[in-house]
Amino acid sequence: MQTVSPHWAYTLQLPPDPRAPGIARGTVRNVVRAHRMSELTDTAELLASELVTNAYRHAPGPYALRIRALEPHRLRVGVWDSNPEIPPPFNGDLLTPPASAPATGALPECGRGLWLVQLYADDWGAYRLGEQSGHRGKLLWVECGRKGGEAECQWRDVA
Repeated sequence: MQTVSPHWAYTLQLPPDPRAPGIARGTVRNVVRAHRMSELTDTAELLASELVTNAYRHAPGPYALRIRALEPHRLRVGVWDSNPEIPPPFNGDLLTPPASAPATGALPECGRGLWLVQLYADDWGAYRLGEQSGHRGKLLWVECGRKGGEAECQWRDVA
């Protein structure tokens, strides 16, 4: 007999520290595996890391990671930060793939992370937060999961 586990959520407060994205990845990895969603580990880690990195680079103050189950084998990963500016693709503007530099073939330093979010998340959104919420800034969220026993969000061929 299969049991239904209750919805769960974890929140991690992060300091403005360059190690925060790595700590976020480790936290996501442990939470996802503990809840037997290992097939989502790579994608959930990538999405969380990119959102936390964005918060570290662009928010002047504290930020937090939240991981929660929406339904069995479906996750929502959110990052709250104190910067109210909502970046693309969360603001409705889709991003184009970052162009490589012609002479070196190297990708530019900025702009790749949120393009990866757009590519690998099944869904995404944002909320601007005001005084009434107790926080100022924004909440960016992404979802990934599986339906019918197969993972929806997987590493895709980006070539």
